[in-house]
Amino acid sequence: MPLTFVAGPARVRTPATSANLGPGFDALGLALSLHDELTATVTGPGVRVEISGEGTDELPTDDGHLVVRAMLATFDELGERPPGLAVSCVNRIPQARGLGSSSAAIVGGVLLARGLVEGGEALLDDAGVLRIAAGLEGHPDNVAPCLLGGFTIAWTEGAGARAVTTKTHPDVRPTVFIPSERGYTASARRALPADVPHADAAFNSGRSALLVHALTTDPTLLLPATEDRLHQGYRGDAMPGTTSLVAALRSVGVAAVVSGAGPSVLAFTEVPGDFTAGTEWRAVSLGVDGGGALAKGSMVRHAERGTVAAGRTS
Repeated sequence: MPLTFVAGPARVRTPATSANLGPGFDALGLALSLHDELTATVTGPGVRVEISGEGTDELPTDDGHLVVRAMLATFDELGERPPGLAVSCVNRIPQARGLGSSSAAIVGGVLLARGLVEGGEALLDDAGVLRIAAGLEGHPDNVAPCLLGGFTIAWTEGAGARAVTTKTHPDVRPTVFIPSERGYTASARRALPADVPHADAAFNSGRSALLVHALTTDPTLLLPATEDRLHQGYRGDAMPGTTSLVAALRSVGVAAVVSGAGPSVLAFTEVPGDFTAGTEWRAVSLGVDGGGALAKGSMVRHAERGTVAAGRTS
């Protein structure tokens, strides 16, 4: 049956995210209170993208834009593309800094496409959104907290990505340190070895389990819970400033990790007032975003979510 596209605009607000969180490589993620705002309308033939904020004058303004690519992939999943699109992006999440800008674009695009289809939520539930978004991103650790909010644990099984979300302890108060330089996930992944020692894998398994408890129940354990042997050390040579800042924060008792693939740094607790990161870093105190991606014109929060499984839409 042909799709019916709605006349009015669809609007989505997507949060920044931090993935890995130290030992939880490709599995753990946290939504942060810094947001992109996206709007889309079905138009006549052609695609037009307007961008303000981060990425202005450098991101594509046609169907090569990641938001549009995610929209088109979703329309293909639903069975039909509209004749054309007008998209507006107000970007506040820094690009290529390890704060989930690509996941925010992908999740936003999938939700915009769903919102432009009459009865879209019945055709594509949140499980389907997660599955499509994770497939486009390549892994679910950023798209899960972007969609669901809060602290998420994501994994992949036969049908695709799944995730659970939970609230963090009130004493978890993130600060991100954002450098002027950029980092890129693909190059950061190339620094990782194909195999790791069994002892390191066992170490991270224990620390990941402890991190779940520390973030939700006992933040006093965050410093040992955020120790990692799987990825941060291997990427250190390519990000010496990031490595030095993480070490400096941890030396004064602050549980700090590389945010995603870097180069930003995430601190889970308040940073001492006399701590100086250096002029090359911009420190931003953020809350944990508990709601995740907000859709529709009124920006009404999604209903409370528990486990989101990846299942095929009908």
